[in-house]
Amino acid sequence: MELILYLSVALLAVAFAVLVVFVVQTLRSVQHTLVNVSGSLNDVVKQMDGITHETTELLHKTNQLTADIQERAQMLTPVFESIKGMGDSVQKVNASIEHITQNVIQKSERHSDEIVRIVQWAEVAMDIWNKWRRRNKKFT
Repeated sequence: MELILYLSVALLAVAFAVLVVFVVQTLRSVQHTLVNVSGSLNDVVKQMDGITHETTELLHKTNQLTADIQERAQMLTPVFESIKGMGDSVQKVNASIEHITQNVIQKSERHSDEIVRIVQWAEVAMDIWNKWRRRNKKFT
């Protein structure tokens, strides 16, 4: 019976040794995996640092561009105000011309009979002048 006890302890020791060997192999495999994960995380951190740096530069350039556009827009504001003033002036001139044109039309309609008489007298005067000239040419 003692023999069975010794054999059981020996078998238990062998089983424990085999278990230790497999646990060591598993731990080494886990350690290798953790080393790979650590390297991958380091690469991700480096990439994130690069992206952060590029994003910061891009944001800085965007702010500069925005400031430049605002400055140029402020510089153009007086130009647009001048153009608006010119448009208003042209509109006023057009309104004045329209008013003058309407006055001329009204007055010409009122005095159209007089103008027709003046034109007729001018034609008569031209006829008399032409006849007088022809007559003077005959005598000279």
